[in-house]
Order: sequence, then C-alpha cells, then structure tokens
Amino acid sequence: MSLEKQDRVFIDGCMDMLHHGHSGAIRQAKLLARHLVVGVHSDEEISFNKGIPVMNMDERCTAAAAVKWTDEVARDAPYAISLDFIDDQGCHYVVHGDDITTDANGVDCYQEVKDKGRFMVCKRTPAISTTDLVGRMLLHSREHHYGPRSEIPYSAEHLELYKNYATGPDAETPMTQVYRYRDGQAQMLVDGQGPSASQEVVYVDGGWDLFSAGHIEVLKAVKDQNRFVVVGIHEDRTINQHKGFNYPIMNLKERTLTVLACRYVDAVVMSVPFETTKAFLATLPFTVQGVFHGPLPLPAEQHGYEDVMDMLQIVEHHRFEELNAGTIVKRIIARSDEYLERQRKKGIKATNEAVLRAAEVGEASKA
Repeated sequence: MSLEKQDRVFIDGCMDMLHHGHSGAIRQAKLLARHLVVGVHSDEEISFNKGIPVMNMDERCTAAAAVKWTDEVARDAPYAISLDFIDDQGCHYVVHGDDITTDANGVDCYQEVKDKGRFMVCKRTPAISTTDLVGRMLLHSREHHYGPRSEIPYSAEHLELYKNYATGPDAETPMTQVYRYRDGQAQMLVDGQGPSASQEVVYVDGGWDLFSAGHIEVLKAVKDQNRFVVVGIHEDRTINQHKGFNYPIMNLKERTLTVLACRYVDAVVMSVPFETTKAFLATLPFTVQGVFHGPLPLPAEQHGYEDVMDMLQIVEHHRFEELNAGTIVKRIIARSDEYLERQRKKGIKATNEAVLRAAEVGEASKA
C-alpha cells in the first residue's frame, strides 16, 4: 500500500479509557491522511460485541476529539465496518492495527474492506490496552509502577516515543516540548515550539491518571485565550504516597504519552514535585504567569499551592468534573463480576483472533 497521503482516511475503535495505544494508532493513521475521521462505537455495539464499556459515549467521544491528530469524530460507528458506512464518511481507506478484531460471531470486523483492498495497517502498541488497565484495577497490581528515581521512563526507547507523541497536528512537525525535572533543574528531553511573545504561560500539574474527559475539560479551559499550557506530571511514587492502594493505575510513561497526545498541551514536565512553589516555577525555561487547578480543590492538608496562592486560578465547573481516576476505579469495582466476565471472554476472543491472524499471515506469505 502506498504511503502517499490520502484525502480522507477512517480509523475506529471503542476508545474506552483512551490511552496511548489508541492515540498512537490515531497518530499513525494521520500520517496517511490529510483529514482523519475517528469512528467511535456506541455503548450498545461495544456491549454486544465485546462487553460493557467503562466510559459512556460522550466521555469516549470527548477523549477521541481531544487527540491532536483527530480531525473529525464519527459517533456510533458500527463495530463491523461496512463499505457503505465508509463511503458515507467520504473515506476510501480504513486503518487498523496489525492484529485482528472480531465481532460477536467471531468474524473479522474488517473483512469486507480487506476484500476490496481498502484496508491499511498500522503497528499495534504493545503492553497497553483497556483490558490491561481493567486488570490492574481488579487485581490491585503495582507491578507497572516505576521506583523512585527510576531511569526506565527516560530510556532511549521511551524518549523516541515522547518525540513521536510530541509532534503537531500533522503528526510530523515537532511541537510539544518535553522536560524532566530532576535535582532542581528542568532538563529538555524533546525540543518543540516555545511560547510566542504574546502568549501567557501558565502551569497546571497533576497525576493525569486514567486520562479522561474530566482532565480534558480542565486543560481545554486552561488553554482558553491561546495560553501556552505547561503540564506538570507527578511520579508514580508521589501519587501513591498521596492516594495509596495501587494508584496510579497508569505509570509515568503511560501518563506522559497520553497527555502529550492532547491538543490543549504545549509543554510537559515529567517528575514534578507535589508542592508547586515559586522557586520550582523559576527553574522552568518559561516565565510562568499563572497556576491553574481543576474545580475540585484538594483538602487543605494536601493542597500543595500555598506558595503560589497569588497566582492560582480555579477552573470553573464543567460537566465532567466528577470524572477522575478514583471514580473510574469505582465504576470497575462496583461491577467487578461483569468486568471479570468480560476479561474471561476477552481471553477466549483473543485466542480466536490469534488463530485468524496466523491464517491471514500465512495466506499473505503465499501470495
């Protein structure tokens, strides 16, 4: 398949608890498209073909639309893609990962477009899936956490990922800057586009765990008036010290990649301190003029903003303000039996899909 960019390309998915695997696939699809349409399956389609989704339709569409490589969102995309639906979207090609996804009947969801030569493949992101994240919550796993001062998030392999996810809306041009805060200094990891002379530079920090519409609405509000938004991301240990249990559900690398994919973010600083102080802000390569926090302030003893109260602005209330990592975990636990059954069925489904994929690869090798 030619890598020449097409006018309109389609990629779809559940986009449930949207993570860097989803956004990575969207980025790869954007490399093939001048205009990328992202289809999002309905709650009913997901429940019938895969199992109950964690996030509802509005939450999933909001997350998909916030990915900076998304040009358009198509709600209620069918789980099994038809040529008629793709034609209605004005797209010639459909992009999907190099695995096989089957419907409730065990049939390849993309067989119709594959048969007509209108299917393009992107590389599936390993070691991350909604199923994995649900499993971490159900099993209370901490194996995904990085230890204090771990260098794993800063390996050459991960730096290359940050570079890819820091690209702009065309998925190629460097845009978002990435820094690491360590020993009182902000070290640049990925260069990008700095603030213009007219932009107000503002800072907003957090764990950004299970990045969702709740986080997105905050960042969208902060970005208002074309501010240059610097996002601080806490280390795994910092979050665990304050939230306990097996938080964060996503580790530092996973959270950084998901934040980088958001269109409302201009710079990311990894491993920032929990306490936001003027001394810390002075170490950043920007003159920070404002500090923001979401509409649900932390308890006074965990505030972390005492030194910057004269700079602090609280984001106004929004429709997703109750949505955060804690409420998402509560959704899973409240329906744990259903999600355990979903995990079991997913395992059986994955075995069947692996068999179909092996057969497909075998046929391709004979061609």
